[in-house]
Amino acid sequence: MSFGVVDTPEYRAMNPNGRVPTIVDGDLVLWESNAIVRYIGAKHDAGGIWPEDPARRADLDRWMDWQQTTVNAPFTPVFWQLVRTPPEKRDQAAIDAGVTQSVANMRILEARLDGRDWLGGDRLTMADIPFGPTLHRFFNLPFERPDLPKVRGWYDRMCARPAFKRHIVDVPIS
Repeated sequence: MSFGVVDTPEYRAMNPNGRVPTIVDGDLVLWESNAIVRYIGAKHDAGGIWPEDPARRADLDRWMDWQQTTVNAPFTPVFWQLVRTPPEKRDQAAIDAGVTQSVANMRILEARLDGRDWLGGDRLTMADIPFGPTLHRFFNLPFERPDLPKVRGWYDRMCARPAFKRHIVDVPIS
């Protein structure tokens, strides 16, 4: 948003929503972050980050969709209120409600990660990637959160990945 590219006619021709991300790969123009993750995984790491087994892939698809719909919905107001709203205009009730539901969602993740390093088991998969920015904000915005050792360990493993560190951890939350 700060660079204005999403409002140009050229960008809007690729992505009518005027949002990021958008990728261009040959003749394919693709927007929606989870669709992009799935496409890149299938194209570049089929059988690895993108499982070929339909049941395993469906399990990971479920977590990706849950992140996009259930996890992001209550956390978005928390982010907007704490990062993009001046302190004197913040709605503390909206923040508190969003934090309460977000913590409940993180407890679901805590249970899922029992006995696993990653959502899909012992290695990073397509399901882990969309959670990265959400986890970064969850653990770094100024609100109280319970001890969630499995989710924290998962986030720490994400932070140890050079690309995640470079593109998420080392960039100011905005």
